Amino acid sequence: MEGFLQLLACLACVLQMGSPVKTRRDALGNALNTEELSAPSQRWSMQVPAEVSAEVGDMAVLPCTFTHPHRHYDGPLTAIWRAGEPYAGPQVFRCTAAPGSELCQTALSLHGRFRLLGNPRRNDLSLRVERLALADSRRYFCRVEFTGDAHDRYESRHGVRLHVTAAPRIVNISVLPGTSHAFRALCTAEGEPPPTLAWSGPALGNSSAAMQGQGRGYQVTAELPALTRDGRYTCTAANSLGRAEASVYLFRFHGAPAASTLALLLGALGLKALLLLGLLGARATRRRGDHLAAQDTPPRK
Repeated sequence: MEGFLQLLACLACVLQMGSPVKTRRDALGNALNTEELSAPSQRWSMQVPAEVSAEVGDMAVLPCTFTHPHRHYDGPLTAIWRAGEPYAGPQVFRCTAAPGSELCQTALSLHGRFRLLGNPRRNDLSLRVERLALADSRRYFCRVEFTGDAHDRYESRHGVRLHVTAAPRIVNISVLPGTSHAFRALCTAEGEPPPTLAWSGPALGNSSAAMQGQGRGYQVTAELPALTRDGRYTCTAANSLGRAEASVYLFRFHGAPAASTLALLLGALGLKALLLLGLLGARATRRRGDHLAAQDTPPRK
């Protein structure tokens, strides 16, 4: 009996020192024992920061490192970056590495601005984005694929958010016809943070008048609904990174009163009549002089 108890104790020690065992069944109902490796370095995982910030026109680095369950993998691999959403978002970068090669040949780079900075063979998929634009502000997701087993691929689910900042820039300012023969002014600016817009002009006094506008993403539009006086109207856009301004001019034709218009018309007609009479008189005098000169000349032999 003591020998049997010692055997059970030894078996318990062996089970505690080994890897945890998970039991599942196949399609035929047979029990299958598989090891669940709990060490972080023996599972698929990805490490990315929550957010990366940079200014318009500069470059940004999107870090991404991963771990995989293989102790050593030297076969073909593919590195992919998506934008917008994981698994289904459009690809902005893709490269492939041949077996045994640490060089990942670029197969796709959107607008040629995305370049691999890390080494996928060393579990690094970091990406560099050049010539940043405000439209690049979105979330990006890294993915790695090992050729072979369908489960040898992994993609980050949360991704890294790229936040592009920019000083204000006025993209459009114009004067348009409004209702009841009036005019209105529109000003559209872009920037990140979204700028605040203010109008100033002859009808608004010397100080800027803040107008309520509509925003769409990083663009903001403000309207001056009625321009009551001629002159220069200035739109100013400002955020924490700077300010910008642009101006537009309004000059309308002011017609004279009816009586003044009639007097001007009659005066113009009278002047034309006098000029016409003068021309006719000069022509008649010239013809008379030519006729008298012809009578005084003696005939030739």
